[in-house]
Amino acid sequence: MQPFPFRLLPDSAEVVAGRLQIGGCDLLDLAAELGTPLFVYDEEQLRARCREAVAVFGDGVAYATKAFLCAAMARLAHEEGMCLDVATGGEMHVALHAGVPADRLVLHGNNKSMAELRMAVESGVGRIVVDSFDELDRLDVLAAETGRAPKVLLRLTPGVKAETHDYIATGHDDSKFGFTVSTGAAAAAIQRARTSDAVDLVGVHAHIGSQVFVVSSFAKAAAVIAEVAAPYDLPEMSVGGGLGVPYVADERAPSITEWGTAVLDACAAAGVTATVSAEPGRSIAAAAAVTLYEVGTIKRLPGIRTYVSVDGGMSDNPRPVLYGSGYEAFLPRAVEADRDDTVTIVGKHCESGDVLVRDAAVPSDLAVGDILGTAVTGAYGHSMGSNYNKVPRPPVVFAAHGDARLVVRRETFDDLTRLDV
Repeated sequence: MQPFPFRLLPDSAEVVAGRLQIGGCDLLDLAAELGTPLFVYDEEQLRARCREAVAVFGDGVAYATKAFLCAAMARLAHEEGMCLDVATGGEMHVALHAGVPADRLVLHGNNKSMAELRMAVESGVGRIVVDSFDELDRLDVLAAETGRAPKVLLRLTPGVKAETHDYIATGHDDSKFGFTVSTGAAAAAIQRARTSDAVDLVGVHAHIGSQVFVVSSFAKAAAVIAEVAAPYDLPEMSVGGGLGVPYVADERAPSITEWGTAVLDACAAAGVTATVSAEPGRSIAAAAAVTLYEVGTIKRLPGIRTYVSVDGGMSDNPRPVLYGSGYEAFLPRAVEADRDDTVTIVGKHCESGDVLVRDAAVPSDLAVGDILGTAVTGAYGHSMGSNYNKVPRPPVVFAAHGDARLVVRRETFDDLTRLDV
């Protein structure tokens, strides 16, 4: 089989003396120093993708923090000119803790609590994306308490079924998110918000799902919400995020620039005069990182399968068990070698479904003790991770210019009991 597809590695990846480096840092050295599992991000790639998004959509574009968030990532996105899309009080707290000004935050969520809304209103978040009539009721109460009317967008459900996994499709009518256009709820919500003293309605929003490769799906959604909002001459419109990224050798995806250009062209064709923004997350973070593991056990079942067990698994990357997501594996010591063996890479958890790569192509000399990597793990790995089986969460490093700075430390066993009372 062919060597590992190098295009799936971060931008700064290079082979030096036969060993893979990212951000000028040797991956085997990082694994030896910091242990495994370990998330390694190409910091300059993160910055470049943020700048690309701002160049296309302007400074109203928001990084979707659910993809990957820590204080360092929040500061990085802010430094590069992005707003931050936060979906819970916890994400809002991390962003504020990192020093991001409240007016650069956009609060999402289909079931915001009164406490979360109060936190947003009192801190002065830039925008609240309202998702339900119950939320409008809560904002009425808060306005009476605080005398403040926050700027809001209404999340509309355009009835566009994105070509993605059902669990991450959000724009079709049968969805927990938003005000549905086809039922008349969207028009009713706009009318209510326009006449309310509790909110300042500045625009509309739509999000059709995640890991979407077909740009025409975004164009369709933009056309639908543009038509609904047209009579009200609202100044802002967000098309959300969801741009897909390639995880395996045979996948291709548009760049942020290609996606943004197509969306903006569709909005222009629909007669949109509002300022159009977006919320990329996966396309900023996913391809910027790799995860490193140590191989602990190899079980060869003749005529059946070879299992390669590593020291992480579904606790640091639940996407394969949740969505059947595919990944490619590589050996940092031999990333250019032919991958002439097929194995199944599994984790250490008490589940048969704890599979990281179902049919991984690897060099035939893969051995116990090897450091093995999976690529394109910068989004929805660390952020969706867990302590299942009481496994401590891995650390995160940002690598750039030969320096790897620790931005999230590895959890300890003591961390696992810290909240017990």
